[in-house]
Amino acid sequence: MISNIRTNEKQLIKMSIGGYATQPSFKNPGYIPNNDGQAVIYPGMFGVVNNVKVGDKAFGWAGDHIEPGVSIDSENLNEHFALHYLVCTGNQAIVRSGEAKGSIGIVTGEHARNLVHFNQKILNKICIGDQIDIITHGRGLKLLDFPNIELKKIDPKLLKSMTIKVVNKKLIVDVAIELPIRIMGSGAELNSEYVDQDLMSGDRNLMKKLKIDQMRLGDLIVINHADHRWGRSYKKNHISIAICIHGDSVMTGHGPGIMTIMTGHKKDLGWKINKKANIKNLLKIKL
Repeated sequence: MISNIRTNEKQLIKMSIGGYATQPSFKNPGYIPNNDGQAVIYPGMFGVVNNVKVGDKAFGWAGDHIEPGVSIDSENLNEHFALHYLVCTGNQAIVRSGEAKGSIGIVTGEHARNLVHFNQKILNKICIGDQIDIITHGRGLKLLDFPNIELKKIDPKLLKSMTIKVVNKKLIVDVAIELPIRIMGSGAELNSEYVDQDLMSGDRNLMKKLKIDQMRLGDLIVINHADHRWGRSYKKNHISIAICIHGDSVMTGHGPGIMTIMTGHKKDLGWKINKKANIKNLLKIKL
């Protein structure tokens, strides 16, 4: 648990924002070229995924960029961006229409759409097109005693649930795994408030050697020498903390995706490996 760290939580705004359970989408003819030059057709992004959940392995699925739970969005472009820029991991979700109306879920991350977890009984009732509102809370969250550490897309209750300690005037965060900056790929071109960044998983021997192939959806991860303040770039002695939010990809330059929640200089921010550092455990997510 976080210890004696002051935030500006009382100044944050809670605002409802609506999205809809999305339909899976393909481009004709549907084939994806993989790292070996073969063309494959796999289930991919968007929709309602019934059997992949936060806490499951990110690798090994017969799919591409698989998103756990319900992928929500709005067809209105400005509303789409509002969902991306206001929704934070750990926010409460409420189903407003359909057979599951009134059911409660929780935001587990952001990919090309926002991702929401519901327990299996609720998930089985959700239909494509159901309205799902998010109670957004977290945009503008700051650490008052660590002004040079930037927080992104994190609900205050998730921050409070994380194991964070102050050691020698430095914030130490428990994470499940470290990713080397050299394997970070697609998404580096985007600002770090929007969507995610994939690691490049094409070198399977390296994934196995570094035990990255054991990474789980929802794991807290750290990238050393990564500056995610304005984008996602290499910068010596900067550190970024993120969450693994979607599964592996067969596409060249792609792989499991990570979404930034914290970034700063090593004089202010550090990490400790704890294999249990996963939002499934931190937020007590029920399957």
